[in-house]
Amino acid sequence: MRIGILQTGEFPDAVVARQGSYPAFFTRLLVRADPGLSTFTVNVEGGAPLGTPQDADGWLVTGSRHGSYEDHAWIPPLEAFLRDSIAVQVPVVGVCFGHQILAQALGGRVDKSDKGWGLGVQDYDVGDLPDWAAPLVDARAGIAIHQDQVVDQPPNSHVLMRSDFCPYAALAYGTPEAPVALSVQPHPEYTGDLLQDMIDVRLQEKVPGPVLAQAVESLNRPVDADPWARTIVEFYRQALARKRLSGAA
Repeated sequence: MRIGILQTGEFPDAVVARQGSYPAFFTRLLVRADPGLSTFTVNVEGGAPLGTPQDADGWLVTGSRHGSYEDHAWIPPLEAFLRDSIAVQVPVVGVCFGHQILAQALGGRVDKSDKGWGLGVQDYDVGDLPDWAAPLVDARAGIAIHQDQVVDQPPNSHVLMRSDFCPYAALAYGTPEAPVALSVQPHPEYTGDLLQDMIDVRLQEKVPGPVLAQAVESLNRPVDADPWARTIVEFYRQALARKRLSGAA
């Protein structure tokens, strides 16, 4: 499989120097579940052309410091590209901002939450999981870094994971057993070290002190990203198999 990473943000320079670039984290996540998988990056935020949905076997939209509702020239074309990809059965995955922009593109609503920051290791409840998402039974904790949330659930979506803080933490679009898109609010690609660096470099002046302290303390808890890696790869595999079977272009 060849997965196109739609890059909509980047870490601060100091974090990149220490940790590497954003797309590299997603590549490591996916290759852990499928060593034969390859990726390439389209820097959407940087103005790179989107091309066509068929340029990849599947697409993944990254996180971003931007809000999906903000007035940036690259956001409407990205929304249209995601809708076009789904229309021709090219599977799409969204993470954090990617989760939000996908929901917005497909009829949901995103806003800054009145609950404040979701930061650090967060707990989630698993919903009624279809077979392809069975590994998520073991993904009850995730690393979060967000203020924005999906506040109105998009039509034709199924909730896979939720919490009191984040009711739409993971969504599958279409028939639950055969979805066309998958998205998640927390970051399966993040490590505790990465979040600590982001806190140190970007968030000290933005997040209330007690929230920061609680987030740092939460990083003592282990978080297993492998269930998400396996689930995302299985989603791509099954979606591609259905696409081939249907003869979609």
